[in-house]
Amino acid sequence: MITLIQLEYITALDTYRHFATAAEKCFVTQPTLSMQVKKLEEELGIVLFDRTKQPVIPTEHGKQVVAQARVILQETAKIKTIVNDFSQQVTGQLRIGLIPTIAPYLLPLFAGNFKKSYSDVELIVEEVVTEKIEEMLVQDTLDVGILVTPLHNKQIIEYPLYYEEMLIYHHADHPVAQRPVIKVNEINPNEVWLLGDGHCFRSQVINFCDIENINSSQLPFEFEAGSIDTLMKIIDREGGYTLIPELAALEKEDSKQIKSFDGITPLREVSLVYTRKFAKTRLIELLAESIRQSVPLHLLEKERGSVVEWRE
Repeated sequence: MITLIQLEYITALDTYRHFATAAEKCFVTQPTLSMQVKKLEEELGIVLFDRTKQPVIPTEHGKQVVAQARVILQETAKIKTIVNDFSQQVTGQLRIGLIPTIAPYLLPLFAGNFKKSYSDVELIVEEVVTEKIEEMLVQDTLDVGILVTPLHNKQIIEYPLYYEEMLIYHHADHPVAQRPVIKVNEINPNEVWLLGDGHCFRSQVINFCDIENINSSQLPFEFEAGSIDTLMKIIDREGGYTLIPELAALEKEDSKQIKSFDGITPLREVSLVYTRKFAKTRLIELLAESIRQSVPLHLLEKERGSVVEWRE
């Protein structure tokens, strides 16, 4: 007889592609997990995983069985959610993924308050790039992501939270320091410091500033940062400028190194994202409410500017 435990074990093995790691994540010994996977294979009469490969990979039959196992486990989880919703209990585990250009500025604003309000919710937060969040949502190793939309991904549901302005951060002695606002066509691509590949904010900057060929010839050295804060520190010492999201700018509220664009307000749309299989709708609503209450009120107004796309 197939058990839910066996289904949990094969989905974990598919996710981590390693028996020891899958066993650790399931809080069992490796022999226990291996035995149950083998027992399920004998029950079904097929081999689910190719153990000759490293990392372990599912067979063609195994891929289909694992996919159905994920559906069964997700549907089973809905039973507890229905009971909790009926009794108005806010409990359970919530696994959240945030992208690096959002996490350091948004997480401190809402996470502590959310946990205090809903102490029975186990909050697990991870900082990962957009593509990884999408992958983890589909694999059910994350419940929700907080990232920049639109994604144009039919597997993902988007719940817009707020809209933050894209601002200019420049060296204190840069010529633009004397101007109250800056026109987009005045941005010199050769002086723009950028985040590294894989960051959606990099793509937004390139799209908005219409940077066709990235050429940092007027900068002292070539560098692609992993964080907004690193870019700002480099600019403070080496010159040039970059674009930063509004929440990052709030930490430098009195800085004269931050400028807006003239005649246009570029925005990035920040959303909660999840898949249609996600059952914890009550938690999503509470999380969204907590986040929206934690950011400045004007960030909730989409009408104040134009959303900049980052993905074609």
